[in-house]
Amino acid sequence: MSKPITVTIPHQLGRAEARRRISEGLGGLTSQIGAVGELKQSWTGDRLAFSLQAIGQTITGSIDVSDQDVRLDVVLPGIFGMIANKLKGRLQNEGQILLGGPKRG
Repeated sequence: MSKPITVTIPHQLGRAEARRRISEGLGGLTSQIGAVGELKQSWTGDRLAFSLQAIGQTITGSIDVSDQDVRLDVVLPGIFGMIANKLKGRLQNEGQILLGGPKRG
């Protein structure tokens, strides 16, 4: 069973800088969920759609960049659904580091 998670990360970078940081740092974020295969990504405007392989499962999602925040939507298949809350926290923390903001508990 798939489990969707959403993470919203505020920033003060402006849309263009947030988008640049995401483009350069997406690989680091995906490593947080054990991705080992090819990362596929495609920008359409300020939305990045992505998919990647991890432990034989395909994880899909999108990142929407606005002037004041970034919204990450990820669909976790199979076994990843059981650890969604833990992954959500890790993605939140790593995303805040990537965008230069403070960690939230």
